[in-house]
Amino acid sequence: MATRRELPPPHAPHTPQIPDAQGTPRAPGAPDTPHTPGSPDSARVPGAPDPAHEQSPTPLVLVACSGGADSMALASALAFEAPKLGIRAGAVTVDHGLQPGSELRAAEVVARMTALGLDPIESLVVHVGRDGGPEAAARDARYAALDEAADRHGAAAVLLGHTRDDQAETVLLGLARGSGIRSLSGMAAVSGADGRYRRPFLHLDRQTARKACMVQSLPVWDDPHNADPAYTRSRLRHEGLPALEKALGKGVVEALARTAQLSRDDADALDAWAAQAEASVRDAKGLLECAKLFALPPAVRRRIVRRAAIEAGAPAGALFARHIEEVDRLITGWRGQGAINLPGKVVAQRQGGRLVIRQG
Repeated sequence: MATRRELPPPHAPHTPQIPDAQGTPRAPGAPDTPHTPGSPDSARVPGAPDPAHEQSPTPLVLVACSGGADSMALASALAFEAPKLGIRAGAVTVDHGLQPGSELRAAEVVARMTALGLDPIESLVVHVGRDGGPEAAARDARYAALDEAADRHGAAAVLLGHTRDDQAETVLLGLARGSGIRSLSGMAAVSGADGRYRRPFLHLDRQTARKACMVQSLPVWDDPHNADPAYTRSRLRHEGLPALEKALGKGVVEALARTAQLSRDDADALDAWAAQAEASVRDAKGLLECAKLFALPPAVRRRIVRRAAIEAGAPAGALFARHIEEVDRLITGWRGQGAINLPGKVVAQRQGGRLVIRQG
């Protein structure tokens, strides 16, 4: 759960004049008036519809800004482009509370967003749990906060500052986990419910974003966690990728980003094939028939198995390739073996030529 930090009134903010957007098609879920922290609607339940957001034809786009070079460059670009596009531009910064002085950093980001003319602006405090490790837990808390803010403001989209370098790191992390082609596809340019999250900088390198801040004299904050070797991504960024470039030459980042796009195209095609084939491998009762599953290509069959496990309650983030391989052997290497325990207290077993996946 995210907690909104009350923001002090900004000193003489400059708010850009948004051109009249009459006649412009309204984006799904678009709000009509900016939300002002401290106003009566602050007490609304997060996610509940706001009557004040039901008449404006001007969509709102939020940028998630940590204060780093990537997100600062993106916030500046949004502030510059929004008036020309006839949209409202706001910002959200998330305070994970993992470092001393994090509340000061959040306040500084709010001040910078105000100077850019963004409105509304929110600073959200989140509690980071422990599930999946510190990096995954922080990411889960951050996205939950961003979802809550987007719902509350009726934002049409939330922009994220991930760059081509981030994409390359994500591909390598997926390769190290052995999680399959979907993991190698990295981050999508558009993701989330109804395409809420957009990553317009995936084709830009990290250095370009930093240079954009320099030429505009935009202050940036360098997260010390990004240089902490205790974190896997930090080690990959400062040790792994430089070692690969030293061994293989320049262009590794670009090649990995290209691999992500090619892998995503393949994964999307296989997902579509599996979705179409699933009905044909179920019997009249809806149970999966092992003989028909066996006849499918392994990549299609395992996608059907994975989807069935998730529908039975297995958390997608905890369901790894090794789990699916074990279940797959119930189909391809049946020797009377017992049930397979999956995350989420889900059990998979073969019964009478059927693959049964359910809560244990």
